[in-house]
Amino acid sequence: MNRLSATLLRRLRALRPRPALLIAGSAVALLSALTPPPGYAIRVKGVGADTVLQLAPSDAGGLVQLDVIARLLGGQLDSTDVGRWRLGLYGATLELAEGAPFAAYNGYALPLLEPTRVIDGHPYVTLQLFSEIIPRFGIGVLWDRTRWEVRLFQSIARRAEPMPLAPSTEPTTTRAVATAPAPVASPATAMRPPAKPPVAAASGGSRSAAGPLPNGLSRRYRVVVDPGHGGVDPGNPGTIVNGRRVREAQLTLAISLRLEKELERLGIDVYMTRRTDTLIARDDRGTIANAQKGDLFLSIHTNAANPNWKNATAARGFETYFLSTARTEDERRVAAMENDVVRFEAPSAAAVKDDPLSFILADLAQNEHLRESSDFATTIQDKLAGSHPGPNRGVKQAGFAVLARAYMPAVLVEIGFGTNKADATWMASPAGQQAAAESLAEATLEYLKHYDRRTRASQR
Repeated sequence: MNRLSATLLRRLRALRPRPALLIAGSAVALLSALTPPPGYAIRVKGVGADTVLQLAPSDAGGLVQLDVIARLLGGQLDSTDVGRWRLGLYGATLELAEGAPFAAYNGYALPLLEPTRVIDGHPYVTLQLFSEIIPRFGIGVLWDRTRWEVRLFQSIARRAEPMPLAPSTEPTTTRAVATAPAPVASPATAMRPPAKPPVAAASGGSRSAAGPLPNGLSRRYRVVVDPGHGGVDPGNPGTIVNGRRVREAQLTLAISLRLEKELERLGIDVYMTRRTDTLIARDDRGTIANAQKGDLFLSIHTNAANPNWKNATAARGFETYFLSTARTEDERRVAAMENDVVRFEAPSAAAVKDDPLSFILADLAQNEHLRESSDFATTIQDKLAGSHPGPNRGVKQAGFAVLARAYMPAVLVEIGFGTNKADATWMASPAGQQAAAESLAEATLEYLKHYDRRTRASQR
């Protein structure tokens, strides 16, 4: 059993002495977020027209008819035995059994708030499966808790492969994590939709690089480049350069587009979360990276001085963050500043859940990449030091929401201070943007070479 699987099992088993508390706590969290609308129904925006689907009343948020919602979302539900079903959605396969408060997925038994039931000959499952569990797979099925709406993003779903909860080299067997039995002994092979090449969109997109692999890389890697802010969110207001104000969203997009070209020149595939001045929800950026099967997530931002600092406009330089607990007041300040983008957004389907299972899975997924993210951040700082006119402010850590949902090595780069005239002038100039893009591309390639060598050595 690999280290991540073992850690997951230890943490889940730690909940066994209090199974009633786990279920009750999850139910309270769900019910507080899911106040039933008039008619006790949900809306499903799936492959066809919008459909209102009635729920069966229950003590934990309602039951949804499984065969109907599977069809509306373009999935498939098969009966594998009496009282057993296999649900397939865009590469993700779950197995459920009548009376079992679990869904089997990827070799694990995921707790449900209440058992699967049969009503009038049809299987019904807790709404939690579609409001909490399936949206974490990154396959384009999301939950809008303000509208009580299950929404399918077909552009993501067509290209998605489900995000594993934990990799495993063992034979696939369901691990029971509470006293009740798991519904199925072994999940079936995931159904795979026909693969389609990614298509660049106005707001984001991918272009596969052509040509030979860079020397030292054993395969073609994909980097998700995330220009911060955009649209109604201009980011920090910056300062006046050559008679006009240069805002963060403009700078991050300009540098990111140059970075895309440099990475492609080095033989690295790139997916851009946005290509135009549009807003991508903060909590969707990491989900997009997961759906695109990124190997690295690189979010580009510009900094702003604390107005309470003495001589604040003199603050300048570059720093790179990875996701961890902030150690200083300034790290907390920068995270709060960048996280504040959420005020421009409608409530997101990817809003943070506070049930124990969601916390454990997110925590494990991030810890698995903690060292790699720190190494990547260090490499970026070293490379930027050779081209940036300002001081190297070092590698830092803080709780950036944009990094929290990217289950891969992920960093956020503050290229410079938009509130400093010298930094802003450099970032706004074509020469400065190109220098920053080249440094970031070189750092990415260097990190990938080191990562590639470590990975190949561990497989020998």
